[in-house]
Amino acid sequence: MRLTLLASSLTRLPRSLKVLAAACIAGLALNSTAYAETAPKEVRLDYAYYSPVSLVLKHFGWLEKALPDSKVSWVFSQGSNRSLEYLNSGGADFGSSASLSAVLARANGSPIKSVYVYSRAEWTALVVSKDSPLKSINDLKGKKIAATKGTDPYLFTLRALASAGLNKNDVELLHLQHPDGRTALEKGDVDAWAGLDPHMAASELQAGSRLLYRNKDFNSYGVISVTETFAKEHPQTINTVIKAYEQARRWTLEHPEEFAKLLADESKLPLDVAKLQLTRTDLSAPQLSDKDIAASQAAAPILVSEELVKRGVDVKQVIDQLIEPSFGKASIQP
Repeated sequence: MRLTLLASSLTRLPRSLKVLAAACIAGLALNSTAYAETAPKEVRLDYAYYSPVSLVLKHFGWLEKALPDSKVSWVFSQGSNRSLEYLNSGGADFGSSASLSAVLARANGSPIKSVYVYSRAEWTALVVSKDSPLKSINDLKGKKIAATKGTDPYLFTLRALASAGLNKNDVELLHLQHPDGRTALEKGDVDAWAGLDPHMAASELQAGSRLLYRNKDFNSYGVISVTETFAKEHPQTINTVIKAYEQARRWTLEHPEEFAKLLADESKLPLDVAKLQLTRTDLSAPQLSDKDIAASQAAAPILVSEELVKRGVDVKQVIDQLIEPSFGKASIQP
């Protein structure tokens, strides 16, 4: 439309300028065509109970309306490790994970970019049964702890142990998926569990489980990540997805009761469990920032000290390569 208006205005220019103006318009048209993005045939996203905004987006179908030329497919993630596996295997184009888990994946060779914050939640803590005699981190020495490797609860556990002068060799870590970790704790098969909401909230309310150790600063924030290839080939699609997430996020803030009910219905857990989870979930700051880079860098030493990344990897450089705020800046309204 703009190019057409420019072309029609040529008649008002002196003859000496018409040729030059016409050439400029042709160049603009060529440049516009060169940078036009072809919509992908299919856009694949994960959804997760630990990312409640994803449940809202999936429920209302707003992304399907925003991407009429693409098939929108959804895959369920039980934890950050599954989400990042989907990205690596091509099973998803957009993956929801804890930010520190994304750092770990990138440091170990996964070419991903984090483009959006879906929540900032205190979603993990170290949990013990209601009758447990354990009272502190130090009491975990020599004990069995259920934790899903590669997820924020797992990394939270390592940071918690380090704060007490312990490491993973001082305990027995059982690598169970989050729901299985809860079951193991409640059956008495493990002494503690690196919990994750909503399973953690459900265990508190339904089994009387107790949070042995909480530290909000050891919880990393939740990010949406894409592969570098997808970021280069489909930047407009990324902006569209972020705008749809923003529509869902704004809905959650405007409809807290309906939001809690939707989370309860989707996760098939009681409403009081969903409400407890949401009291620990901050949805007010979706934009990646320098503070997020600093927070990830502060957590980086545990990845090195516990030999979770390849030897010689510069984790701070990895974080700089991973976090990409530009998509959010282009798509999130202040």
